[in-house]
Amino acid sequence: MIRLGYACINTQLPSASRTCRLKNASEENILSLSRQNLSALKQILLWNRDKGIGLFRISSDTIPFGSHPVNRLPWWQLLKTESSELGRLIAKFKMRVSMHPAQFTVLNSIRESVVAASIAELEYHARLLDAFSLDAAHKIILHLGGTYGDKKNGMKRFVRNFEKLPLPVQKRLAIENDEKNYTAADTLTVAKELQVPMILDVFHHRCNPSLQKLGLLRILESIALTWQPQDGPQKIHYSDQKKERPVGSHSENIDVDGFKRFYRRIRHLPLDIMLEVKNKEQSVLELYRRIPSLQIKL
Repeated sequence: MIRLGYACINTQLPSASRTCRLKNASEENILSLSRQNLSALKQILLWNRDKGIGLFRISSDTIPFGSHPVNRLPWWQLLKTESSELGRLIAKFKMRVSMHPAQFTVLNSIRESVVAASIAELEYHARLLDAFSLDAAHKIILHLGGTYGDKKNGMKRFVRNFEKLPLPVQKRLAIENDEKNYTAADTLTVAKELQVPMILDVFHHRCNPSLQKLGLLRILESIALTWQPQDGPQKIHYSDQKKERPVGSHSENIDVDGFKRFYRRIRHLPLDIMLEVKNKEQSVLELYRRIPSLQIKL
């Protein structure tokens, strides 16, 4: 079975990523905004359930300043009721959620301060998913980072710093190829070494190709071997190039005809496909209309 999903925002519903300026980040504001975000997240998940959308990426801003020193709240305790309710909702309808830390989370940085901040950010993400009582199939997705003029050492540094991560982070981490630094081949090498699952970003692979002799299906089959039963179904990302923008810029919506061609090649695979487009849930619904076989009931 193939499932579709979208990231962070439902364009028809209130935001689940309200935040504030650092100067206004009092404990009272952080807790109030966190409650509002969890309430909005519940609305989004219920909407997704009604539309048969089983995948969703939760915003990193769900808990404002989640890894910042300004946030000293034991929010996972203060928000236990709300978090538990969301976890039960996700489990009841067999949804799958994920998180994708922002670009400043660079585990292979050459600066120790950046590495320390990145580890703290990943710990926050794992703590939020743990607060929902979700298993390791609900992933935190990370790029390998920068090359700093030496890709091989960049990969080695990622491996070394991965070992510094607490186990709750390690068990949730999945790594993804990017559009300019690390190809699918590079990322697969690291995934095999660390024994963590890899997510193929199809769009990034088009921008920054590798493994051309294998073809898409063989690449997906090779990557599937990095996914263990506890990791859940293999997950990939899909989007298109935005016209007249730099290479790697995500399009407003999915090119339906292009997706149809892609779907004909992979429809037999058990994949979870995250659409990374600007119009979010609208592209999922459009694909449901144009390709009825994609529709599922939760």
